[in-house]
Amino acid sequence: MPRTAGSGTGEPGVFGAWSTADEVLRGIDLSGRLALVTGGYSGLGREATVALARAGARVVVPARRPAVARTALTGIDGVEVDELDLADLDSVRAFADRFLASGRGIDIMMNNAGVMACPQTRVGPGWEAQFGVNHLGHYALVNLLWPAIRRGGGARVVVLTSRAQHAAAIRWSDPHFSQGYDKWQAYAQAKRANVLFAERLDVLGRAVGVRAFSVHPGYILTPLQRHLSRDEMVAAGWVDADGNLVNAEFKTPQQGAATQVWAAASPRLAGLGGRYCEDCAVVDQATDPDGAARLWALSAELTGVDAFAGPA
Repeated sequence: MPRTAGSGTGEPGVFGAWSTADEVLRGIDLSGRLALVTGGYSGLGREATVALARAGARVVVPARRPAVARTALTGIDGVEVDELDLADLDSVRAFADRFLASGRGIDIMMNNAGVMACPQTRVGPGWEAQFGVNHLGHYALVNLLWPAIRRGGGARVVVLTSRAQHAAAIRWSDPHFSQGYDKWQAYAQAKRANVLFAERLDVLGRAVGVRAFSVHPGYILTPLQRHLSRDEMVAAGWVDADGNLVNAEFKTPQQGAATQVWAAASPRLAGLGGRYCEDCAVVDQATDPDGAARLWALSAELTGVDAFAGPA
């Protein structure tokens, strides 16, 4: 079973694997700040939305199912919902246009929405779904919202990834798995892309005060596992035959959301960026500036969007 809330490091202001999102934001005032959290109405995204709103932030939640999102977020002050389908570039553009028309800046951009280990699926103009939703949709969204992100003055972009990225490489010749589809390899590639995206965005954005981080939230049972069967999760040692959690490495959703809100708001990260984080800490990991730049160029080609192609 997950360890209980409140079981962080015990040192004030220093957090760990078992800290919660509320603990991480305790004493941090986000009044007057605007956060945008994709998928912010389910699983870790909802926990992050609630914690950010409690800290005083105005939170915009773009959702593929806005009616479901509004129901899930009922009663939470300071939250607004709009429509966005990351698998559809027209939807991404329409949302970005609506947001930019509001004239508001973005202080926290949290790329939280995602899909894991789904059957082979094509989205948009033929993209493999995990690469398309987890990476390309967010890539396009951040680039289209760039005027609002840079307007915030010191914004942070937080990109959710996974430890699966350690065993992955970008399939440069076939990123959409036109041959040899494997749902876990596709997931790992998408999560590696998330890390490279944050690394490159930080390089491009730091001159105007925008910093980016990639975050592994830990292992948590959420709707992210919706494409996995009970038998698969039993075989992985996550749950028993009745669906009860049996793996002590798993966190509660509140604990799982801690690292992403920490990356979004902790003063300990001032002046840093382009880093990979786990358990409310920056983890030493080799960077790949060439791979990050190459992925950015590929993403720009696939989406037709690049905020940095001209004057920044």
